[in-house]
Amino acid sequence: MKNVIIIGSGIGGLIAGNLLAKKGHKVTIFEAHSMPGGYTAGFYRKGYYFESGTLSFEASASVFKAMKDIGVFDQIEFSKQRLRLVSEDFDGTPENYDDYKKMIYDGFPSEKEKLDTVFSVLDETVSLMGNVDEPMPFLFSGLDMFKSMLPYIKSAPKQAKLAKQFGNMTSSEFAAQYFAKDSKLFGLFSGFGYPDMPAMFLGSGIAGMFADYWTVKGGMQSWADILAENFRKLGGDLKLNSYVDKIITKNGAAVGVSCKNTVYNADYVISAGDYKKTFLKLLDDQSLVPQELRDNLESAAVSEGFCTVYLGLNMSNQELGQYMKVPHVFTYDHKPGYDIYNSDDEEFFSKTSVSLYSPSMVNPEHAPAGKSSLMLQTIVPYHWMNNWGGGDKEVYTQLKGKAMEAMIDSAARLVPGLKDCIEFKDAATPLTYERFTHNTDGATSAWSWNPKKKFFKNTLSVNIETPAKNLYIGSCWAMQIGGVPGALAAAYQCVKKIN
Repeated sequence: MKNVIIIGSGIGGLIAGNLLAKKGHKVTIFEAHSMPGGYTAGFYRKGYYFESGTLSFEASASVFKAMKDIGVFDQIEFSKQRLRLVSEDFDGTPENYDDYKKMIYDGFPSEKEKLDTVFSVLDETVSLMGNVDEPMPFLFSGLDMFKSMLPYIKSAPKQAKLAKQFGNMTSSEFAAQYFAKDSKLFGLFSGFGYPDMPAMFLGSGIAGMFADYWTVKGGMQSWADILAENFRKLGGDLKLNSYVDKIITKNGAAVGVSCKNTVYNADYVISAGDYKKTFLKLLDDQSLVPQELRDNLESAAVSEGFCTVYLGLNMSNQELGQYMKVPHVFTYDHKPGYDIYNSDDEEFFSKTSVSLYSPSMVNPEHAPAGKSSLMLQTIVPYHWMNNWGGGDKEVYTQLKGKAMEAMIDSAARLVPGLKDCIEFKDAATPLTYERFTHNTDGATSAWSWNPKKKFFKNTLSVNIETPAKNLYIGSCWAMQIGGVPGALAAAYQCVKKIN
């Protein structure tokens, strides 16, 4: 039996904790917040439930395998997401990638020739998704892992060719090959997902939106709570409101952590949180971090943060549904001057598009009877307006309010009468997310998705090893593009190492 300490109870920390506890190890999870979940969490305000940040996840076969391995799959009701896409030129709820293509063709008939070329290229990259019905190879060991890798081995030559062609190309560079930079189609293809994401993943990302996009009917917090309760039943110790201030090392190896002036000893430490802060802030012996790694960590770009508006509405789910059609709606209506890289644009929020998501349309219990809950989200520039006021609370409040009202104005174009129905409203900025998750700049998916700003050389590798012996990274930060799949892969790899 090993004594293992896990820092953070996000999805990676909870899965690693459950798997290790199930194997008989002594496991303690330290969580700085008052509830488990990290980004995969939620909360109630005045009877309305909202997701903290994560609305959906992909790689469902891997998630389902993990839940079955832990023994909680039957306790969680997973729900497939349907996405409505709305702009001046199209409005549809595609069921699959082919439906999406038809919608774009119908919206831009005069661009058929260019679209033929674009989609012929994207069709090739769709195959990079692999088989979405099978778990990632990282979740297996031995012969089972080899078997799960066979499809990837067979497609390696094709993937190598695509990587050579698109591996270092951004979505903006890809779109610029076919469309004028001020055109709607340039904005559509360059603005999909994270800004300047790898062109190599553009086709598979679009297809994945319709093939493999899921949520939890009970809310993300219910998922985290089920995992936390199961962890306790397995003998694990979950310490909430317990911020770890130091990772203790001895002779180059992690031997415990410090929390509230108390040292807790361990054979292994898993940092299931921010990669940067693990080494630049928590590690007690900074001499263990090579200067080159330190320089890379300090300069490495992280994924963009979100601004999220939470609204409690005196509007029934039925009425809201008449306007939204489905619980998750993406609008594409960037105004002239929109620039995700312009942190000094005070009017940014009046130019950006917003997505709308209603937790109560997924589950009516997420709002009081006859009412509904609605979330609005948009990606924001790094450190917008001197990082939201440069530490001045009054300026921060003003900027937050300005952003909130602009996003509500945008959503009201889709939901008439929205403003008159608001009973509760609040917002989270990247600073809010950093405060609650400790992710640098409120990063929503670990490192930057821009292939020119990679921290890890291999975008799809899982990197749990650290300069300190017996210290592993067990969060989405172990993979370049992070997310729930990254957290899953890291958790399983950590468990393999410790066993």
